[in-house]
Amino acid sequence: MRGFRNLISLTYGQKLSLVAAIPLIVAVAAIAFFVAYEARATAEREIQALERRLVEAKKIELRNYVTQARNGFAYIYGRASPEDQAAKTLVTQILSAMIYGKDGFFFVYDYEGNNLVSPRQTEFINRNWVGLTDSDGTPVVDEFIRLARQGAGWHSFMWQKPSTGEEAQMIAYVVGLQDWRWVVGTGVFIDDIVATVANARAEVEARVQRTFLYIGGIVLAAVLIVFASGMLLNFRERRLADAKLKELTQRVFDAQEEERGRVARELHDGISQILVGVRYALDNARRRLSRGDDEGARVPLDKGIENLGSAITEVRRISRDLRPGVLDDLGLGPALKALTDDFRERTGIETEFSTVVFRNRLDQDSKIALYRIAQEALTNIERHSGATHVTIDLRGHKKGATMRITDNGHGLPNGPDRVSTGIGLRNMQERIEQLDGSLRILSSRGARGGTVIEASLPLSHLLSPQEEDATPKRKAGS
Repeated sequence: MRGFRNLISLTYGQKLSLVAAIPLIVAVAAIAFFVAYEARATAEREIQALERRLVEAKKIELRNYVTQARNGFAYIYGRASPEDQAAKTLVTQILSAMIYGKDGFFFVYDYEGNNLVSPRQTEFINRNWVGLTDSDGTPVVDEFIRLARQGAGWHSFMWQKPSTGEEAQMIAYVVGLQDWRWVVGTGVFIDDIVATVANARAEVEARVQRTFLYIGGIVLAAVLIVFASGMLLNFRERRLADAKLKELTQRVFDAQEEERGRVARELHDGISQILVGVRYALDNARRRLSRGDDEGARVPLDKGIENLGSAITEVRRISRDLRPGVLDDLGLGPALKALTDDFRERTGIETEFSTVVFRNRLDQDSKIALYRIAQEALTNIERHSGATHVTIDLRGHKKGATMRITDNGHGLPNGPDRVSTGIGLRNMQERIEQLDGSLRILSSRGARGGTVIEASLPLSHLLSPQEEDATPKRKAGS
């Protein structure tokens, strides 16, 4: 079973090729079906037209035969009375002698159904055939009499061929001798027409099958080309993806190392210095206490307590930079408010933050992404912009959520500093793209320059009221 699953499991490239090939196969199959249907329909119409033309030619031929035969005895029939048996006998002799081809002959029935002339099938003579039907149940003699009473007409039925004894389709033409109450007619077998039509249909079917084979070959070649192109494209894309993955992995490592270096510098330059001062103050107080100078020990102890408070504040700041607890507890708005307040106090840059009431509607990934983008933007503003005023605006709307960061600095740099800011901007871009959002950056240099960073997230990242109400419950249970 596992081997079967492995057999039917497909790689991404194979799935891509399959997805590309299936519509092609379906479309070509539909085209092939339509072409075959239209070819068969057109050929059938042509075959039926051919059959009608051939049958009409046979009918004209039969009518000519009957007309010639009637002309042959017209001088006798025209002068004889209805009771002239000698004339009737002479006419039957004339008609009995009129045979043509292998199976052609004339037949005569009276209106009562008695056969008077049948030179190739003499067993029919002097017998009554009223009610005679062919193998398909089609009336024969009764229909002859009906047509003769009307004057003339054609009739098609199955009849035994005198030459072979096999049954075949016959078309007969009869006329009525009303004075003698006779049916005079002849027939011709149309098995040659049936064979011609059957051969035409067989040829059409063979052409359709050849068309299907041609289309199948074209489809197979197209599928192979699509599959090969898909494999080539997949191989190329995989190589590019591997290269991008390696680059991204290296950037992740670089970012981790940079963050570790930053934390290490802050610990060394900030907390470490403060803790050294605390240790020096405590050591000084210990020496003074050992000499019994309680009053002298008070000053270094107070200094140590003050430095220890500064160390606690610094640890909290570093912890907040790494992962602000207010983001999880109160949401994105309060976290950004705390971030801008700290930025204002630390840098002296006038910073404003405004937002609508979000009620913690953004999902967790979106909150983290927007917070990190704001953090990265403020870092770049502090280091590179020279701005004196920064505004951050966060609001939701019918299309999703948008955060807009604006400063009045001198715009994005064009020199060596662009490398560091470019990495920060690229990090912002990747964060927002992972959430199917968009990042716009507008910048101009000069006296009235400045930079605008606008990050937008789609509506899919806003939680519904039910999910919003359920989120605190999940946190409380975890």
